[in-house]
Amino acid sequence: MQCSKIFVLVSACALYVCLASGKKVKEKKISKPVRLITEEELAMYDGSRDGQPIYMAIKGVVFDVTTGKDFYGKDAPYNALVGKDSTRAVAKMSLDPADLTHDTTGLTKDQLESLERVFTGTYKAKYPIVGYTARYMLNADGSPNQDFRPEDQPNFNLREEL
Repeated sequence: MQCSKIFVLVSACALYVCLASGKKVKEKKISKPVRLITEEELAMYDGSRDGQPIYMAIKGVVFDVTTGKDFYGKDAPYNALVGKDSTRAVAKMSLDPADLTHDTTGLTKDQLESLERVFTGTYKAKYPIVGYTARYMLNADGSPNQDFRPEDQPNFNLREEL
């Protein structure tokens, strides 16, 4: 009991010294852990339910696009892209149902370059990553990244997956 009183006293003194010296106490921003998301779970976040987040996967990365609900929400112009991995559709700039897939087979070099630009410049820059699809992440050339380990990604929490 005496030890915990000393700890509290020392902590309070350290805080007082920081405040008295004009230094700000840094707060560490805690990020929500990302995780693996199955196709079935991803489908539940398709913008059809009010109050639920809207998720979209590209190259195996699941983004929370809820802030773009005017584009991705129910009856919005790009709603067809959400609730699934739409890698091919993004690469081809297509809303054709046949392109609403993770499959990149047969995409041209230009389409793969476009995919990378949109993936990095739009989605990674604008929307938070909430997880990864159970499929492998894809390399820039569209092939599966056999070395991808979700647990090595920022904020990944393996405990939630077991």
